[in-house]
Amino acid sequence: MGAIDADAHVVECEKTFEYLEPEFNDYKPRVMIQKSDDVVQLDNEGLAQREYWVIDGRLQPKEANIGHNTAKEAREMEDIGGRLAHMDELGIDSQVLYPTLFLRPITMDPTAELAFCRAYNRWLVDIWKTAPDRLPWVAMPPLYSMDKVEDEIRFAKANGACGVFMRGLECDRRLDNPYFFPLYELAEELDLAIGLHAGNNSFQLNDVYGQEGGFARGKLPVVSAFHTLLMKEIPGRYPKLRWGFIETSAQWLPYVINDISLRFKRRGKRLSDTVLAENNFYVTCQVTDDLDHVLPYAGEDNLVIGTDYGHADTSSEIEALRRIKDEGKVPAAVADKILEANARVLYGV
Repeated sequence: MGAIDADAHVVECEKTFEYLEPEFNDYKPRVMIQKSDDVVQLDNEGLAQREYWVIDGRLQPKEANIGHNTAKEAREMEDIGGRLAHMDELGIDSQVLYPTLFLRPITMDPTAELAFCRAYNRWLVDIWKTAPDRLPWVAMPPLYSMDKVEDEIRFAKANGACGVFMRGLECDRRLDNPYFFPLYELAEELDLAIGLHAGNNSFQLNDVYGQEGGFARGKLPVVSAFHTLLMKEIPGRYPKLRWGFIETSAQWLPYVINDISLRFKRRGKRLSDTVLAENNFYVTCQVTDDLDHVLPYAGEDNLVIGTDYGHADTSSEIEALRRIKDEGKVPAAVADKILEANARVLYGV
């Protein structure tokens, strides 16, 4: 079997929201095109950003994180055949699909959020059906409507979902909040991973760090969630649940694990030397990580890797899966685990 891309993206487009149910049409996101040249916001590649989503009365950048080394039709899943052909060129057997627009907070309106989640999930189902063995996906849960989560996630599981999407901060709550426990129980029952992707769901945090490039508002909340979940011993409540920490690199693991170890020691506890394995934690690494330093902390069975396909930020490396093997930064047997076996366990694919 080929390699598994543990973090690839779809880029939402106007077709995504054609899946809105008729009663939710008033919430339909619209695209605004900026015509003025006097104030131009630049995207991650330094290009002028012209298109914005209008969602729930707010402007959301539509082009901020687009990787132009991928075709628009492939990013937006208009040409799925072209996407699959590109995967073949890159030596990728399957890509686990994550969203783009929803990496940031979109709305606090429970009705609007439910509408968007249902539309997104049904769009992904139709994408998955074209290549079920190659395009597994993580489902969007309507977290402001916890009474609706079970139906939506059971539907997703029956239609190709391999995980549940969460950000490092959700609904202005830390992920150790009991509010989320019913979701964790459900994911464990359905054998779905929790995919904690770089991002946050807090308008306040997003506004403070909105222009800093995504480090504090995107990556650090996931690192913090790793720390919090271990400190609060949440994984022990759900011994079969698998947790993925996606698109934050793995370079921070030695620092965070050392910090937790010191805090445990003050409480008269000892942190296991195999803490990731014992808690079913999996972390996406990057080809730029110092893996010789990271592996003793992570273990060779709990790192995965993704291309960040479709995006253009510090985690994006379209050749990542090929490079980690070809460059010989880790032994071949370890590379094989990172490229395929570990992701199969994380996502149950």
